[in-house]
Amino acid sequence: MKYAVVTFGCRVNTADSLGVEEGLRAAGAQPAPPELADLVVVNTCSVTATADQGARQAIRRVARANPTARIIVTGCYATRRPDEVCELPNVVRVVSNQEKAALVARIAPDFGLTTAQRFGDGGGSCGAELEPGLAGRTAFTLRVQTGCAESCAYCIIPTTRGRPQSIAPDGVMAETERVAAAGFKEIALTGVHLGSYGRDLTPRSSLVELLRSLASCDRDLLFRISSLEPMDCGQPVVNLVAESPRLAPHFHLPLQHASNAVLDRMHRPYTIEEYADLVDDVRARMPDASMGSDVIVGFPGETDEDFRMLTEYLDRSPLTHLHVFPYSDRPGTEASAMSGKVPGVVVRERARRVREIGERLKMRFRASQLGTVHRGLTIEDGSLVVTDNYLKVRVPPGRPRNDRVTVRVTGVSASGVTGEIS
Repeated sequence: MKYAVVTFGCRVNTADSLGVEEGLRAAGAQPAPPELADLVVVNTCSVTATADQGARQAIRRVARANPTARIIVTGCYATRRPDEVCELPNVVRVVSNQEKAALVARIAPDFGLTTAQRFGDGGGSCGAELEPGLAGRTAFTLRVQTGCAESCAYCIIPTTRGRPQSIAPDGVMAETERVAAAGFKEIALTGVHLGSYGRDLTPRSSLVELLRSLASCDRDLLFRISSLEPMDCGQPVVNLVAESPRLAPHFHLPLQHASNAVLDRMHRPYTIEEYADLVDDVRARMPDASMGSDVIVGFPGETDEDFRMLTEYLDRSPLTHLHVFPYSDRPGTEASAMSGKVPGVVVRERARRVREIGERLKMRFRASQLGTVHRGLTIEDGSLVVTDNYLKVRVPPGRPRNDRVTVRVTGVSASGVTGEIS
């Protein structure tokens, strides 16, 4: 049987899809493009209305190109709107996030597959198919936590992912050992609310304790921390990243807005002053660190003055890249019932302006890295290196994928970064 997995959204979904792919291969299925697959698993996102639309379009596109494909849909959109998803062409089953870990085992009888391994602990399975390059991933994405108990006014994800659940430290370390033994040299740690790791465990643990354990493991691995809420990135985390060669100098710290009034309406538990102190401290401790952020524009009640505060802060901030989200209502969230909705044309214009700032920040960071030397890992065909501080550097061909290298940045431009391996 031939299969394809189509993934939308966050790194948690990426980790979940890796587990599905590994399970399918271990059960005897062979990968194929969606237009040639017997089974297509679509792992959806629902963070915005655009994400929902993208999933629907992808499903219809697969059904048109491959009328005999049987499509299974999972992820946040499938969890939030299962009846809506069921009506899409060729969809034979909808699997909620809560059932996703057992997806392969549950569909196996319908597709003539035999399964005899565990699924879902940390996003992987016990099959023999794990190797760098699985699903096109040279670095392994390891989910150590899922679920969220925060109350951000705009977010539907606590509804679709449920309460926080952490993988026990022993389980994380065992999965790390398995991934390293398979040949991976880099692991990205991810979670829906990664900073809450361990709070639900007995005995209680924490992200800091987990990072200390990973930083002291005896495997040749680099660990990259995925998106981390600002209130969870305290001095102990910054110190660990600054001091440990096992932890990549790469942060993703969602800001969402730079107006305290907007942050308060969003129910974000920090001020712009606290956020600025955090990223300024990271930059002082790690001058070459990459620091990305998420920003929402057009949140209900956002005034011209609020937006001015956002753009002025971003322009002077030490951030290196931005993900910009034009606000859209998510039915069931507090924000969807708020007054003061910003007209769509204004939201789109504000998003355009913030994206322009993001491009300037990216170019400024690239220019600051000219002549610097970094650890990196070759990806794709070996002619692209991802550095520890998350630069993607084009290098001369001749190296295999998954080769750990040292690269010097020799050129920067709007089209990319070039370098040479030393």
